Amino acid sequence: MAKKKSAEERRRRAAELKAKRIKEERRKRMWKIAGITTAAVLVVGLLVFAIAMEVRSRNISGVQEFEGVTNEHVPMGERVDYDQYPPPGGDHWASWQNCGVYPEPVTTELAVHSMEHGAVWINYDPELPEDEVQALNEMYNDGDYLLVTPAAEEMEAPIVASSWARQITAESADDEDLERYVQMYERGQDVPEPGAPCSGEISETAPEFEERLGGGGEQGGENGAEGDEDAGDDEENE
Repeated sequence: MAKKKSAEERRRRAAELKAKRIKEERRKRMWKIAGITTAAVLVVGLLVFAIAMEVRSRNISGVQEFEGVTNEHVPMGERVDYDQYPPPGGDHWASWQNCGVYPEPVTTELAVHSMEHGAVWINYDPELPEDEVQALNEMYNDGDYLLVTPAAEEMEAPIVASSWARQITAESADDEDLERYVQMYERGQDVPEPGAPCSGEISETAPEFEERLGGGGEQGGENGAEGDEDAGDDEENE
């Protein structure tokens, strides 16, 4: 009798353990499914948000687009006759202007080359109020593909931002379309030379560089490079 009771107890205990294990496994599956569902919802939500932001970014009012923009190299020192100032691209010199903030105008043929690498070039009226200029300057952070300079010639608006084959005008530095434009096209990938550098070449302003050219100084950049042609194997086609 005792043995029979002991066997029944073992079976009952085994059944309880099995039921407990099944219950635990079911609970784990439910948590796993809930986790996967939550992750999927988050992913979908992030995707929808990213798409919405992309649509919003591309829906920038006042952007002009230009077709047939050429990008040939011309000899250093030879002026290019651009159709407008500032130009939205075009032929340029072999060296480029280092991205950054400048207190004086920079050489157009050098800045255009920077745009070919994905830079946005912001020109502003030299008569723009100081606080507006400061706001534009603060749009640049170290490493950005952004040029901020006073204009060398008269422009159609107080502020003109140019990227390769595109351009936008603004009346003030706090223009939201201007900010979105910079965010959208800085380090642009739909340019002739995406990913090419925006540093290591020319850091002088236009008056300084023209003086160097007039004095027969070296025409390459700070590292002694003669523009793209000697800048490395990854830029053979520039």
